[in-house]
Amino acid sequence: MKSIPLNDETKALAESLIWFEPPAEALADPIRFMAYAFARATHEQIRALRAYVSDDDLREALDKAPPGIIDARSWAYWNARMGRRPAPPLPTRHLG
Repeated sequence: MKSIPLNDETKALAESLIWFEPPAEALADPIRFMAYAFARATHEQIRALRAYVSDDDLREALDKAPPGIIDARSWAYWNARMGRRPAPPLPTRHLG
């Protein structure tokens, strides 16, 4: 997935979606950033992010999403939006 630039708009999005770390750090991993966006972003925030990410980027973010960030409802919604019905299983943690 291509990087998401740090600018005033994406800084504000990062501060809202991943409030617990600096925006530059949040945006440094676009896959993880998009996982938080899938779970937490409003319609307006997603619309703003779409200026920086394509459908292919969204699919890649779903394919590589880290476990434990996206809830089941958001997972089903975003996979359906990307034409994936039924949605694949949620990412899981593998211990051991």
